[in-house]
Amino acid sequence: MEETNIKTNSMKAWLLAARPKTLSGAAVPVMIGLSLAYSDARFYVDGAFNWIAAILCMLFAFAMQIDANFINDFYDFVNGTDDAETRLGPRRACAQGWVTLDAMKKAIALTTCLACVIGLPLAYYGGLEMIAVGVACVVFAFLYTTFFSYQGLGDLLVLVFFGLIPVCCTYYIQLHTMTWEVFLASMACGLVIDALLIVNNFRDRDNDRLAGKNTIIVKLGPDAGLQLYLGVGIGAIILGGTFWQHGHPLASLLPIIYLLLHLFTFLKMKHIYQGKALNLCLGETARNIFIYGLCVSLGILLL
Repeated sequence: MEETNIKTNSMKAWLLAARPKTLSGAAVPVMIGLSLAYSDARFYVDGAFNWIAAILCMLFAFAMQIDANFINDFYDFVNGTDDAETRLGPRRACAQGWVTLDAMKKAIALTTCLACVIGLPLAYYGGLEMIAVGVACVVFAFLYTTFFSYQGLGDLLVLVFFGLIPVCCTYYIQLHTMTWEVFLASMACGLVIDALLIVNNFRDRDNDRLAGKNTIIVKLGPDAGLQLYLGVGIGAIILGGTFWQHGHPLASLLPIIYLLLHLFTFLKMKHIYQGKALNLCLGETARNIFIYGLCVSLGILLL
């Protein structure tokens, strides 16, 4: 449903610009990292798990996601990738005139500073290396939209910044160690969340090609893109076998629910193939990601 009569720079305009539905993608890696840390904390004499650090990790993830959304909204409009007339995906604030460019610049500065303020105390819990991680998150939030997404490297960044870094660093902040289970879980999480980028780029492939945005779908073609979408879901389940090996069988079994939903979305995506109707698959993919996070987290905590 299209939004109309949005007052410029209003609260509703900013809410739409923040894209709250994308916060599930930010929450899921932290959920998985915290679940693994909470489960493993029982092996430590001091109890190890720190709730303040856990809350800060989640708030930092949310702040960075909103910041990245603002950056993406601003630069895609400035670079001509977003057009109010030709855009197929959900409407963007700058392109629609809901938020002025000057106001968006200030919002980007504010959310970047807010993320830094939230993230800085994590250096106390996880060590000074967390500062370097935080700086990398901020820098690549800008580089993703301005460079990497145009070179077909967006999927790689998703694996790193929605898989490896949030899952592993969340765990490390709690227990100051790392395991193969956590690493493989982070890669599985990154694959699941990459499905959201794949369906987004699959929908926008023609516009992206015209704008010179060489996403992996533009490079490989739509049919290969469909197989890639299917493959990341299956790959995540295969990697999830590590949970069974490390004493969390439910964390391997419950995500089969996610896989079934992922398969249904894949078939729907294959049937629709192009156009705005693919936004339905985008919404379903976001839902599937959250269900994956819940299934894995519950599977870890229940056993």
